[in-house]
Amino acid sequence: MSTPNLPDIRTKIDQLDVKIQELITQRAHLANKVAQAKHADEENPLFYRPEREAEVLRNVITRNQGPLTNDTLTHIFREIMSGCLALQKPIKIAFLGPAGTYTQAAVCKHFGHTAQQIPLQTIDEVFREVEAGTAHYGVVPVENSTEGGVNQTLDCFIKTPLKICGEIEFPIHHHLLSKVSELKPIKRIYAHPQSFAQCRGWLDNQLPTIERFAVNSNAEGARRATEESGTAAIAGQMAAEIYQLQKVASRIEDDINNTTRFVVLGQQEVPPTGNDKTSLLLSSPNKPGGLYHLLEPFAENKVSMTRIESRPSRQYIWEYVFFIDIEGHLKDAPVGKSLQALEKHTSLIKPLGSYPRAVP
Repeated sequence: MSTPNLPDIRTKIDQLDVKIQELITQRAHLANKVAQAKHADEENPLFYRPEREAEVLRNVITRNQGPLTNDTLTHIFREIMSGCLALQKPIKIAFLGPAGTYTQAAVCKHFGHTAQQIPLQTIDEVFREVEAGTAHYGVVPVENSTEGGVNQTLDCFIKTPLKICGEIEFPIHHHLLSKVSELKPIKRIYAHPQSFAQCRGWLDNQLPTIERFAVNSNAEGARRATEESGTAAIAGQMAAEIYQLQKVASRIEDDINNTTRFVVLGQQEVPPTGNDKTSLLLSSPNKPGGLYHLLEPFAENKVSMTRIESRPSRQYIWEYVFFIDIEGHLKDAPVGKSLQALEKHTSLIKPLGSYPRAVP
């Protein structure tokens, strides 16, 4: 068997790179033509189309025959789409900041690095910026696989007119970050309350006597760790790079499958793709069987429920609202029948949006 000739292989790679770049350029020109067609046909055209992007990425996965992983190929195509979208219309994405949060990492995963990113101090601010039109979209955490719902986000959904038009599932790997390289000098730790909860076992075992201070975001904790001696923060890889902190300990989350689900906030409704989820806000009178009657229509119409969570309504004492995620789209017949049946038993039905399921 002949030995591969390295210079020949590199020449072939260079030739392929030229072809790939030419094809990307052709795609960008077509994206510009799409923008021209939309401006001609629509008064206020939408350029970010979650259903179309989900379709492109699922096609990438279907076509993949290796050796590159689905993750690698979808990341490449996400960045190509991000660049093409910026040619059509640059979009602004508000997220829970400061720079280096997991929410920012989720923004990059879903929108690519070409989107303009607006870091904000609180989840409430993200909602307000999108409601005011200062940002085109917002990204906020909605639930964690080990700690459940993010209450600030759920409470904002009660009054907002915004719709959920996308979801992002992001694996969460926590690191203990500091300017020092060992545990001994550390006197205090900053982190978001959810992160403390997700690392409780490791912290109780390794640093049981160290003071823990809750902050609005892990990135805020990382920033403080750069300024205060004897301080560490729980945060991710992006924060470590941005704030130039050392990993005193890696992967300290108690659950190796720890994942946070984020949602994309917008003002548009998303057409069905055939692989969708719908989020609902429901409330029923406080009487026996109230919750049963909320769930019964979904079972009767064979609509699968993927999540249910309750929060105080903040209008009447001991009155609760329920956040429910179901499989399917509002325009699907089984979902429509379920909501029609629900009208007899609920005092509030608020669709929060239908959107494509997160691309794995």
